[in-house]
Amino acid sequence: MTHLPFAVDQDYIVAIRRELHQVPELAFDLPRTTAIVKRELDRIGIPYSEAYGKGSVVGTLNESGSGFTIGIRADMDALPVLEANDLPYKSTIEGQMHACGHDAHTAMLLGAAKALVAMKDQLKCRVKFLFQPSEEGRESGALQMVKHGVMDDVDFIIGQHVYSELPTGHVGVCPGMSQAASRTVQIKFSGKAAHAAQPHNGIDALAMAVRTYTSVQLVLTRELNPLEQYLCSFGKLPAGTTQNVIPAQAELLGTVRTYSPEVDGHILRRLEQIARQAAGETGGQAEVTTHLKCLPVYNDQEACNLWRMSAAKLVDPDHIRDVPKQISSVDFSIFLKEKPGVFFRLGIRNEAKNCTAKPHNSTFMIDEDALGLGSSIFVQFVVDHMHGIQMAAHDALRIWSV
Repeated sequence: MTHLPFAVDQDYIVAIRRELHQVPELAFDLPRTTAIVKRELDRIGIPYSEAYGKGSVVGTLNESGSGFTIGIRADMDALPVLEANDLPYKSTIEGQMHACGHDAHTAMLLGAAKALVAMKDQLKCRVKFLFQPSEEGRESGALQMVKHGVMDDVDFIIGQHVYSELPTGHVGVCPGMSQAASRTVQIKFSGKAAHAAQPHNGIDALAMAVRTYTSVQLVLTRELNPLEQYLCSFGKLPAGTTQNVIPAQAELLGTVRTYSPEVDGHILRRLEQIARQAAGETGGQAEVTTHLKCLPVYNDQEACNLWRMSAAKLVDPDHIRDVPKQISSVDFSIFLKEKPGVFFRLGIRNEAKNCTAKPHNSTFMIDEDALGLGSSIFVQFVVDHMHGIQMAAHDALRIWSV
């Protein structure tokens, strides 16, 4: 194994992260974010392409080289959240916030790129830096990039997510099923409007939606093995226009999260049956639309072992944790369906700095002292494994289609 000393620029990573934090953008519409990424890649000296779909930027180190290629991925998009933190670098875009740490992910990948450029003549592999749009959006930016061929010449991919359950200086990985598959669900109910004093003249779409909501929660708990981990959650129910009109239209919007295609399929079949039955009982109609956005994240044990070997050169072994699997989802899984890889978690929790809030929260904050370690693990992994990794994408993801 080759030993190459390196150093990441912590101050640089923090400065870029703060610049990105002030301009949070959503889904694929990332003009200011990608402008920062491209500016820095130009300064660092890494050629890049925007040929992998809207909002994506992919840099390549040792572009003309051949042989083994390691991909490193960071997501770039923010959330429609109003930031409550009073920071000198808080969001300048009303109602939008980097509440999931993607600003940090992007900055850490740029930090890794800067460190790797300094040793490019000694690297025996190519490195692709995948800056991904729309991890949070309805449509997956990872899927878009894969369809445009971003993984065709990648042999192994690594990614990370900031993790508020671990303190700064700690890192973790979950072997096997790490995070759930996720699909969106939209159920449209159609009825007939009527005066609220004459409900017998209408067909109540809101009643159909409420009936469906309560039935789904009961039915699934009685039909699925309690040892199967799943969630069917509805978070939005728009219906009607005013208080004294029986609504002709209603919608249920939610998500289904599972770890197996069998459970996923069962839930979808029952959703359709329950919704149509609830609508049909009152003479209405129901239309169910679903969209599978994320596959489960599966961390192959061998890949986890390779990651641990690299992480152990940077942190105390006691600070490398086995972390539990989560029912949350991330579309890094779509890259893992194509090629082998590993997805780890970076501790960012620091009670003394009030960095304790969980992601997707208006008070979410990151202990920036953690960011140098996240960037360093990327670099160390490339240095350790630049001669190649003999591994295939795991079969656990091949049974899913997206």
